[in-house]
Order: sequence, then structure tokens, then C-alpha cells
Amino acid sequence: MIANQRSLFDLSDDVAYLNCAYMGPLPRAAREAGQAAMARKSRPWEIPPSDFFEPAETTRALFAKLIGAAAGDVALVPSASYGLAVAAANVRLEPGEAILLLAEQFPSNVLVWREKAAEAGADIITVARPENDDWTGAVLERLEPRVKVLALPHCHWTDGGLLDLEEIAAAARRNGAAVVIDGTQSLGALPFDVAKIQPDFLAAAAYKWLLGPYSTGFLYVAPRHQEGKPIEHNWVVRAGAEDFTALVEYRDDFAPGARRFDQGERAGMQLLPVSIASLELLLGWGIENIQATLAEKTAAIAAGAAELGIKSAPRNRRAGHFAGLRFTGGIPGDLAEKLAAAKVHVSVRGSSLRVTPHLYNTDEEADRLLAVLRTTRG
Repeated sequence: MIANQRSLFDLSDDVAYLNCAYMGPLPRAAREAGQAAMARKSRPWEIPPSDFFEPAETTRALFAKLIGAAAGDVALVPSASYGLAVAAANVRLEPGEAILLLAEQFPSNVLVWREKAAEAGADIITVARPENDDWTGAVLERLEPRVKVLALPHCHWTDGGLLDLEEIAAAARRNGAAVVIDGTQSLGALPFDVAKIQPDFLAAAAYKWLLGPYSTGFLYVAPRHQEGKPIEHNWVVRAGAEDFTALVEYRDDFAPGARRFDQGERAGMQLLPVSIASLELLLGWGIENIQATLAEKTAAIAAGAAELGIKSAPRNRRAGHFAGLRFTGGIPGDLAEKLAAAKVHVSVRGSSLRVTPHLYNTDEEADRLLAVLRTTRG
């Protein structure tokens, strides 16, 4: 269990920010790194060509360590949707085959697959929300032979409903299907091991549980796809790009591994130092430790809500960093106003009140949330 880390964040004492799934706050160290990086951009003559490469490689290596991958398996992308577009461009799909999605899945991992299905003459199969919260069983039940792409999260973004990706991915491989994961709502808080799950692609935006800046993200690409086609062509991903004097030779060969899928202007000199600081902090805490600590926080919140007649998914069927609270008869219409007045920040997503604490939250903040919920029960 990790002790409270509030001192590492710039959070007002009167604010109960239980909303990391909306946007993770930058740690103080990350903010300071970003401020220093922005200041350097004011003096570009002090920025050497090596800065186009070294921070990118440091960031790549840190994220790779977080998921148990090699640095060369990771591409730097501006968003999850960019990474998912790379995945869609590099998986094979024939007419009559199908892509499997979850009901109410986040749009970035739906819209690109609708387009892919339309182009290929394929179908979309949507797994309905299971009444028993067993997403794993529901996915396996719909895994028919013609499913050749599974585009899934590790946990559902509305309420944290958990998928056993190791079991699902193993079944997908037996089916000859590609597995594409959107890890935006899980990476940084929920352990992910690419050696065990063996996804084809794993994309994530950095601004939530990775505590990074907006407009940054990561894409893991399995070695079997690393000779694939990028969705843009920029100079920095080509072999020999470090030699600025030879850029006019226009080389066709790429830098090794997944680097060919890096976004243009991947150097992100004012953003990468922020990501580096946050990734180092997460790795120092340990993702398993983060998950264990947050699971205790959400369990206490779920138990307190249950005493008020407000339900949530069983602990073994939701990610530990989420508590999706469900009200009989729907979420009360005045709840948002009451929460705002108490400076308690959570989100309504789908039919759930999504409560997502982090290491900066205290027991007192959870009590403040429950106090507001108590007023809705009459």
C-alpha cells in the first residue's frame, strides 16, 4: 500500500478531485519539467539536434518498461485515436469477416472500426452489457469464427468493468484474430504485461492515468506488425535522420522497430519532459502497488454507497481504480448540482456515477462524496 501522495500534486484542500478518469492532474515535478522545457523553446539556439531524438528515446523506454515491452516496440503518438488508426491500417480484414466491440465503448475505439468495416465489407459485432458484469464471459460467448479483430479496452470507461485480456487474447489467437487494446483508462493504474496478453496493438492517451500532458500518447506494436505501413510519412522516422546534413537524400528505409509509426514532430520538446517526469513517478510507485492502493479506496467508497442502496459491480469484475455507482431509478437530477456545491468532482458516464480516485485522495474526501450521496436518499 502506498501512503498518501497529495504533497506531490497542486490540489486545493477544499477540492475533492475523485475524477482521474476524466483527466489526471499533472504532478508538481511534471509541471516544473514542462515549464523548464517551454522556457528552453524561447532560446532555440540552445536546443541541439540531439534533442530531436534523446528525449523521445527516454520516453519510449520508460513506457516500454511500464508494460514489459522493449523500447523498440513503442511508437510515440499524439492520441489513442491516432494509435488505433495505425492499428486499423495494419490489420487484415476480408469481406464477411467481423470486428468485435463492447456496447458503449469509448468512441475512439469504435468509429475507426466502423470505417474499417465499411471499407472491407466486414461487419461489426457489439457485445451487449452483461447483467452479471462478466464482460470476459460475454466477449468469449460472441467470439464466433468470423471475428478477426477484437478492439477492446482493459476496463470499460463508464464504470471500470474489467476484462480478462489474457484469457480473451488467447481465445482470439486460436480464432486467428487480431487483438487491439485501448489502454487509456487503465495503463498507469492497472498492470499490463504484453508478454502475457500478447496484443497486436496497444494504444493509450497519456493525460489520464499516465498523469501526462494532453496531446501525447503511446502505441505498442507487436514485432509481427513492425514492418507495416505508417499513416503519415515524416523525416524523423527514417533511417539516418540524426544526420541533418543528409536529409535531402530522402531515404526510404525506416528507423528500426515501431519507430516508423511515430507521429510527425514527435520530439515534442515542451511535452516529452512532462511525460518523462510522470512516467518516472509511476514506475517508482509501481503499477501493482498503485492498483492495490486504489482498489482499497474504491472498495471503501463502494461499501459506503451500498449502505445507501447504491450498487456497483462486484470487486472481482471491475478494475480497482474505478467505482461505477448505479442508482435504482437512475442518477438523481439534482446530484450534479449538489456535488458541485460541495466541490466534489466525479463524472456521470452512461448510467454510472464514475468515481475514480488516485493516490492524492484522502479518506475525508471519500466521506464528503458519501455525505452528498446520503442527501439523495432522502
